[in-house]
Amino acid sequence: MAEKAVQRETVLSLRETIAQIENRRLPGIVRAAKAADPAGFRRKRGEAPRNKVLPLGVPELDDVLDGGLPLEGMTEIRNAETRDAGAAAGFVTALAVLCQRMKKEKGHLAPILWISQTLASREAGLPYAPGLKSYGLDIERFLFVSVRTVKDALWIAEAALSVPVFAAVILEIRGNPDCLALSESRRLHVRARTGGVPLLVFRQAGEEEASSAFFRLQIKPAFAGERPLPDGSMLCGSIGHPAFHVLVEKSRAYASADIFLEWNAHDRRFYPIEQHQSVAPPADGQPANSVDPFSASVGRSSGADSMGRLLAFARAS
Repeated sequence: MAEKAVQRETVLSLRETIAQIENRRLPGIVRAAKAADPAGFRRKRGEAPRNKVLPLGVPELDDVLDGGLPLEGMTEIRNAETRDAGAAAGFVTALAVLCQRMKKEKGHLAPILWISQTLASREAGLPYAPGLKSYGLDIERFLFVSVRTVKDALWIAEAALSVPVFAAVILEIRGNPDCLALSESRRLHVRARTGGVPLLVFRQAGEEEASSAFFRLQIKPAFAGERPLPDGSMLCGSIGHPAFHVLVEKSRAYASADIFLEWNAHDRRFYPIEQHQSVAPPADGQPANSVDPFSASVGRSSGADSMGRLLAFARAS
């Protein structure tokens, strides 16, 4: 028993020494934050907690997120496959629009900073300014940075979070790099809490892993509804607002949430939607709308087949 007690005291002493060394190496602003909040999450007893959140307008999602998107700290948004990167990017952009609008309502014209790893932008593409504008973002206050390595992206993110002038900072990375492990995510989280800036870590084609983020959301594309007409009816065959399938993977809730919502760029807000359509094929093995995706070869006697239904898009101007 005495030997175990000595070993335990040794381990505790080493932990305290390591914590002191790490604390001395941190910049003064982070050291002050750690002194007020040693764990990075808890606050001193008797002190009123700072629970600054941005409600997203969907009660089911806001309840899971303890009121809304945290405005001081890190939130992770990921897509499991590269083909879902467009949906995840649309969801992240919608969150940025909400953050920017909140700042504007308070009289601050704060910009959005999007930091992208070069590998991520090569796989999923770059943000398109006219598209961001139609999505509701103020592109005159939008800064995009493309860097080659994840370490460079982390350095820029830490520097940006130390200057509380941004409405939100988006850190886009590819996969699960070793240089963004639990300790690095905790460092970013402390920076974001100290600077009072929401940090959105956008992980492309990444797996679930331990991080210091308040919440982790997996985004998948969902079926969009049809476009409404002025008389209240729906335009058959049209494509409506962007729709998302949100899986809340990390939260304080007992079980993960499964939520469907759409983004209305005109109203600049989310709306809940119902998704009861089954994506499974019918019993005969044929899809619900069976059409040939390609026209027939020129040499065939049957000629070209129909390409399917026509879709109505909104006018660009």
